[in-house]
Amino acid sequence: MEYIYAAMLLHRAGKPIDEENLTKILSAAGVNVDPVRVKALVAALSEINIDEAIKSAPSFMPVAAPAAAPAAAPAAEEKPKMEEEAKEEAEEKKEEEALEGLAALFG
Repeated sequence: MEYIYAAMLLHRAGKPIDEENLTKILSAAGVNVDPVRVKALVAALSEINIDEAIKSAPSFMPVAAPAAAPAAAPAAEEKPKMEEEAKEEAEEKKEEEALEGLAALFG
């Protein structure tokens, strides 16, 4: 992820995303730079319009935890365990789909 973050930082700063700049950013952050990964990322990003990819990427926001029920509330308000598991699986699936969309940005 550090490599992608460095590329996004360069993009945001309006600097060219090339091997030299990526290596400088990663080195400054204390990352042990792998030249093969840098070269692969530069090649993958060379054919992508990052601004368009960001605009078309699905956005998701972390779901806030529901507020705790008052102590006087009876257990009747609790959802069955199976229903909660299904809801968690659906949320995980949404997160995976969002991450897949993000991965498509970078080949």
